[in-house]
Amino acid sequence: MKGKSLAGLFLLLPLLLGASSLHAQVTVDQLSGMQARSIGPAGMSGRIASIDAVASDPDVVYVGAATGGVWKSTNGGQTWKPVFDDQRVLGIGAVAVDQSNPDVVWVGTGEGNPRNSAGVGRGVYKSINGGDTWTLLGLERSERIHRIVLHPTNPDIAYVGAMGPAWSDGEQRGVFKTVDGGRSWEHVLFVDARTGVSDMVMDPTNSDKLIVGMWSFRRSPWFFESGAAGSGLYVTIDGGLSWRLADESDGLPAGELGRIGLAIYPMDPSIVYALVEAGESALLRSSDGGRSWRTVRSGAGVDPRPFYYSDIFVDPENELRLYQLHSRIERSDDGGRTFEDVGLGVHPDFHALWVDPGDPRHLYAGTDGGVYVSRDRGVSWRVIDNLPVGQFYHVSIDMDVPYNVYGGMQDNGSWKGPSDLWGNGGIRNYHWKEVAFGDGFGTLVDAQDPSYGYAMSQGGNLMRFDVRTGERKRIRPWAPDSTPLRFSWNAAIAADPYIPGGIYYGSQFVHKSVDRGETWQIISADLTTNDPEKQRQQESGGLTREATGAESHTTILTIAPSALSQDVVWVGTDDGRVQVTSAGGGQWYDVTGGMGRVPDSTWVAHIEASKFRVGGAFAVFDDHRRGNWEPYIYRTDDYGDDWDRIADADDIDGFVHTLEQDPHAENLLFAGTEFGLYVTFNGGDDWLKWTHGIPSVPVRSLVIHPRDHDLVIGTHGRAIYVLDDIRPLRELATNPGAADVALFLFEPPAAYVHATAEADGYHFTADAIFQGRTREPGALLSYWLAENDGDEPVTIELLDFDDRVVRSLEGTRSPGLNRVSWDLREDLPDVLLDSQSTGQRGSRPPQALQALPGTYTVRMVRGDRESRRTLELLPDPRVEIDMTDRIAKHQALERAQELDVRVAELRQATNNVRKGVDRALQLLESDERSIAAELVTAGRSLRTALDEVADFQDVDQYRSGVSGLSSSYDVPTEGQRIDLIRMEEALELLTDRIDGFLLLDVTRFRNRVHAADLEVFPSVGPIG
Repeated sequence: MKGKSLAGLFLLLPLLLGASSLHAQVTVDQLSGMQARSIGPAGMSGRIASIDAVASDPDVVYVGAATGGVWKSTNGGQTWKPVFDDQRVLGIGAVAVDQSNPDVVWVGTGEGNPRNSAGVGRGVYKSINGGDTWTLLGLERSERIHRIVLHPTNPDIAYVGAMGPAWSDGEQRGVFKTVDGGRSWEHVLFVDARTGVSDMVMDPTNSDKLIVGMWSFRRSPWFFESGAAGSGLYVTIDGGLSWRLADESDGLPAGELGRIGLAIYPMDPSIVYALVEAGESALLRSSDGGRSWRTVRSGAGVDPRPFYYSDIFVDPENELRLYQLHSRIERSDDGGRTFEDVGLGVHPDFHALWVDPGDPRHLYAGTDGGVYVSRDRGVSWRVIDNLPVGQFYHVSIDMDVPYNVYGGMQDNGSWKGPSDLWGNGGIRNYHWKEVAFGDGFGTLVDAQDPSYGYAMSQGGNLMRFDVRTGERKRIRPWAPDSTPLRFSWNAAIAADPYIPGGIYYGSQFVHKSVDRGETWQIISADLTTNDPEKQRQQESGGLTREATGAESHTTILTIAPSALSQDVVWVGTDDGRVQVTSAGGGQWYDVTGGMGRVPDSTWVAHIEASKFRVGGAFAVFDDHRRGNWEPYIYRTDDYGDDWDRIADADDIDGFVHTLEQDPHAENLLFAGTEFGLYVTFNGGDDWLKWTHGIPSVPVRSLVIHPRDHDLVIGTHGRAIYVLDDIRPLRELATNPGAADVALFLFEPPAAYVHATAEADGYHFTADAIFQGRTREPGALLSYWLAENDGDEPVTIELLDFDDRVVRSLEGTRSPGLNRVSWDLREDLPDVLLDSQSTGQRGSRPPQALQALPGTYTVRMVRGDRESRRTLELLPDPRVEIDMTDRIAKHQALERAQELDVRVAELRQATNNVRKGVDRALQLLESDERSIAAELVTAGRSLRTALDEVADFQDVDQYRSGVSGLSSSYDVPTEGQRIDLIRMEEALELLTDRIDGFLLLDVTRFRNRVHAADLEVFPSVGPIG
C-alpha cells in the first residue's frame, strides 16, 4: 500500500539525511495535540504580590501571584480562573480594579518585593472586559511595577509607580501618568537611575494629590543595599506637575531613608500613615495630609524588611485600626502605638492585603503560602487551597508505578506527590506528602531504597527523610578545620549514578557521601574564585547592606555527575566557573575560558552532563542578576576544551534557568527560561517556545522519566506540570522525515490494566477542592498527519494476537501531531449499544469488556494510507494474578456479555411486538365495525398477557450477581459462577415461554387483525 511504502522510506531518512537535519518547518502549532497537564500542588501555594477586589461585589477578586500570573474569582475564592496566561510574562507586581467600571482592570508586571528570586516584569497591561483580553500599554523596561493608582471617576487617568530594575540602573523608574487610558505616558516623577516607587497613595477627595515613597536600592549577586540619598517622601497636589520632598523638619527621621510604606484614611484623607526605614525606623502619622508628620512608634518591632515587605494599611472605617505586614500580620486598634499578631495559623511572610470598604471585617491577605480570607478582622482565617501557584526550584522522580514527583518550593518545604492517580477524581492536595520543611530546594529519592530521600533547605541544611516514619535526620556535611562552609541559598545536590546511597553536595567544595550522608569526603579544593569581597558583611553605603543568607556568594550552584563514566563530574559556581574532573575528584580543571561571549563571573545556573558523550556537557549561564537578560547555553563534546553557543537572544526570549537532554535523542533538548519552556529538535539550531498547556512562567527544573518518557516540569510560579510521553518529539528529532509522512503512528507507551480506586477523604467534592489533572486513562496513541485531508476519517483499530479487531476508534484530524486515548475496553456488540441509545425498558448501561494484558497491534488507516505499531498492555504491578486466572475471568465476562446480548435481543423482540399491538389497537379503536370492537378487547388482553409473559425479573435477579464479575481480575467466585449458570437457565426458560406465547397467542391475534384487512402487525416467530 502507499502508506506502507512511505513508512518504509521514512525509516531510511535518518540514514540518508543525518539526525541533525530536521527541517525547521515543524511549528509549535503542529504540536498542539500534546498538552501539558498541571498536577499541583495547591495546598502549599506560592507568593502573592497583589490583591484587589470589586468594592461593590467583593466576591469578584483578582490575585496577582508573584510569578504565577493573574487569577480571578467571581465567588469569593471558591473557584479561580487564570486570566493572564496568554501574555509573555507572569511576574506580577500590582493589580488595580477601576471601581467606577469594574470590567476595567490594570496590571503592573514585575514583583515589587525584590528578593533574590523575585519575578521580573515587562510593562503595564489593561483589560476592559474583566480579564478576558489584555492590551500591553508600554513601560516594558520598568521591570517592576509595585503600585497602580486609578482616578476614581475618570478611567483615562492612571498613575503607575515603577520600582524599576533591582539588579541594574534603569530610567523607567518613578511615577508615570496617563490621561488617555494608557496610550501615552508622562514621566512625572524621576529621581535617579536606581531609585523607584516603594508605595503610592491618592487622596480619594482630590485626585490631583498623591503621596509617593521613593526608594533607592540595589541588589547584586552578593549583596542587597537599601537606602541612599535618593530615597524620600514626595507629595504633589497638581497631578504630578510639581512635587514637594518632605524632610527632617517635617517630622521624618533624620539621615538617609530607605523603603517607605504608605496608607491614607479614605473617610478623612488628611490622616496618612507612613512606615519609614531609617537609621531608627519609625511609624509616622500625618493629620494634615502629609505636610507634617509625628512619630507614633519607632525602634524595635518597626523595622521593615525592605526587600520583602514594608506595607501598612488603615481600616476604611476606623482611623485608629492599622494592619502592618511583615513576617506576620499585626493589627493595631490604637493608631499604631501597639500591635498584636492576628495571623496565627497563617503562612508567614505577608505581601498583600485587601480590606473590604463595605465590610472591614472582611479581609483578603496574600502571603508566601497563597491567599487567606478572614471575616473577623484577622482573628480567624480560611486558606484558599486551590490556587496552584507554587514556586518550585527543583523536581525529581522515582520509579514507582505510577511514579512520584519530588520537589522543593520557595518557603514551602519539600514534597512528594503522585504524577498520576489510579483512582477517581484528580490529584488533590492531600495526595502530597511533606518530606522536609524550610525553603525547599533540591529533593531526591534514594535510588536503592525509595523509602529514603534527601531534601535541602536554605543555608546548606540537608536532611535525609524516611517517608514511612516521617523521620528527618540532619546530614549536613562537616566543615574542615577553621574553614567555614559557604552554601548557596539554593545549593547543589546530585545523586551518584553508580553508587546506591551516593550523594554529591556543594559548598565551595564538592562533598561526597557513599552511605546516605552518614559520612562525607571532600573531593575538591575550593572551586570558586574565593573572592573575600563577595563573602563578608559590608556595613557601608546604606541602611541595609546584607552579604549573608540569601546573598551568600562564591559557592557551587550545580553538580552534574556523568552517567557514562563514574570518574567524570561537572561543577558550576555562582561566580562564573565551570570545572570538570575526569578522575572522580582530586584534580579539577577550570574550563570556563572557552565561552568567550559570556561576561566574566556570570552565574552558572545549570550544567547538564551529556547522556551520549563521555566528555560532553551543556552549560547554562544566567546574568540577569547584573541586568543582562540574554540567554546563554553552551555545549562541549571534549571536556570543555571547546564550547559552541547553541542559544542566544535570536533563539530564546529571556534568560535561561535549566536544560534537559533527552536520553534517547541526542539533539532533543528542553530549556527552562524565565518566560516559559523551549524545545529544539536539532541540538539548538532552531528553538520553539512550548505553549501547549504551559504559560510564560519561570521554568526552573526539568527531568525526563526514564521508563515512562514523560517530561516533568518544575515551575517557579505554577507548581508542576507533566508532558506525557514525549516520544513523538523524540521521533521528530531522530527521524527528520516524520513531518512529511502523510500518516505516521508513533510508538505508543505501554499501558497498564489496573483497578481504579475511589477517592480518599471525599466522595462528593463540589467545586472548591483543587484537583490536578491525571493522565488520560488507558493507552495514549499519538500520530502525525502531514496534511489536512478535510473530512477523510482517521480510523484506529486495536488488534489482538489473532488479528481480531477488539476496538475501533475514530481519530482527530488536525494537521500535525494528534493524540487520542484508548480506554482499554473492547467494542460493545451493536445490540448492546442500541439498547443503551434507545433506553430499552429494564436495560442498564452496558460495560464493554476490558482488554487482557498482552501485546496488541495498533492499525491506523486514512484513505489508502496505513501505519502500524505494537502496543503492550501490562498488568497492574501492585497485585499478582496468574494469567490463567485472568483468562478465566475474561472468558466468564465474555459469556456474561453473550447472555446480555441475548437479553437485549429478547427485549428488543418483545418491544417490537408491543409496538405492533399498540399500533393495531390505535387503529382498531377508531374502527366502527363490530369485529374491531371484539379485536380491541382481545388486543388489550393480549397486551396484558404479553407484559406478564415478558417478565425479566428472574433473569435480572441473577444478572445483578453476574455484573460483579467485572469487579476484579481474578477467577470468578463460586457465587458468580452459580449466578452465571442460573442466569443462563432463567434466560432459556424465559425465551421458551416468550416463544410459545408469540407462536400461539400473538400469531392468533395477528391473523385475526389481518382478516379484518388491517396490515399493521409485524410477523412473529420463535426468538430462541
